[in-house]
Amino acid sequence: MQQTPRLFLALAAALSLHTGLQAQSTKWAVDKAHSNVKFTVTHMAISEVDGSFRTFDGSLESAKPDFSDAKIQFTIEATSISTENENRDNHLRGDDFFNATQFPKITFSSTSMKPMGGNKYQLTGNMTVRDVTKTVTWDVTYGGIMSTPRGRKAGFKAKATINRFDYNLKWNRAMEAGGLVVGENVDVVLNIQLNESK
Repeated sequence: MQQTPRLFLALAAALSLHTGLQAQSTKWAVDKAHSNVKFTVTHMAISEVDGSFRTFDGSLESAKPDFSDAKIQFTIEATSISTENENRDNHLRGDDFFNATQFPKITFSSTSMKPMGGNKYQLTGNMTVRDVTKTVTWDVTYGGIMSTPRGRKAGFKAKATINRFDYNLKWNRAMEAGGLVVGENVDVVLNIQLNESK
């Protein structure tokens, strides 16, 4: 007759431990002063143009030290696009591309963070540009964690190639010799430093 109370006590202790572990997630916020969002696209099929987004924010939450359960949210202000050319940047903000007035934010929400061995991960999630949401997978390199007098810092680098036509960035001018003035595929690189939240 003593087994039943002991069983309930054991189950209660296990549930309490599990709940405690679940509650010990660590939250991180993007250190915007030490992060950047860059992209590269071909121009006239013979060269490349680089650009960046200057205004962005994001967060990461994980209960596991290897970040395999990480939940990541990231937001970019489309109006902050910069290629160091005012006329081109205004064109990119317009309806031929981002239509930043009507669709001011580019967002990403993760669905998985898969360890690939060593310090490599595959990060998958849903990215929304304009009014289009599609799944994107990023190749991620984890730089490690550093403890500082101002708290712990974590570093990541994420890369992906995105077809701009998938997101209705529709401007399309063909050259007489073949190819597009602005390439179809865009290489995106995120260099991200995170601050552990208190």
